Amino acid sequence: MGYKILIADDDTNICDLLKIYLENEGYETVTAYDGIKALSAFKIYEPDLVLLDIMMPRKDGWQICREIREISSKPIIMVTAKSEVFDKVLGLELGADDFITKPFDMKEVLARVKAVFRRYSGHDTDDSEVIKFDNLEISRQKYELKLAGKPVDIPPKELELLYFLTSNYNRVFTRDQLLDKVWGFDYLGDSRTVDVHVKRLREKLDGVSDKWTIKTVWGVGYKFELLQQ
Repeated sequence: MGYKILIADDDTNICDLLKIYLENEGYETVTAYDGIKALSAFKIYEPDLVLLDIMMPRKDGWQICREIREISSKPIIMVTAKSEVFDKVLGLELGADDFITKPFDMKEVLARVKAVFRRYSGHDTDDSEVIKFDNLEISRQKYELKLAGKPVDIPPKELELLYFLTSNYNRVFTRDQLLDKVWGFDYLGDSRTVDVHVKRLREKLDGVSDKWTIKTVWGVGYKFELLQQ
């Protein structure tokens, strides 16, 4: 399988448990028990995914997520004892891709990890799933976004949402429909997850083109609208 996973949690028992299960599935793992060591391990080992606890000593998960996002778009799954909606929305705004709440079932952890890596599979295949609009190019196979011909770092879930909206341009989707189509029917978050991701996409796409936009349809949801055809 070959994927590397950074496990960052100050609870050594949780780290050991995650390490055992993930390595039994064929993943390589590295562990860190505080925020400073987690950031150092990320830069040294360049993992493909991070399982990140929020309540970490020296630097908490929020700050670690923020700093990782400054240098990388690798997926981050936050593992936390907190289940409040506010915490999830904040994590998504900082760039987290998903949440797992303690106490968790290892089957859930493995399922979410595998789902992330399935989205990364097929990078070396023929790239037939490319969508192009004015100054915008999205490759689902390569998980690559280009704006005005220049590659732009983008977390996987943001790219998937943008790909879905652009592949169904001029069609309105409710937040629940987008959760179902992009996050999957088993996603445990709420509709504000969609709002956060749309906000982040708009920040990236601001000023790129006057021929299309991500439009809010009040009382309904969102659509990728072509302004000039």
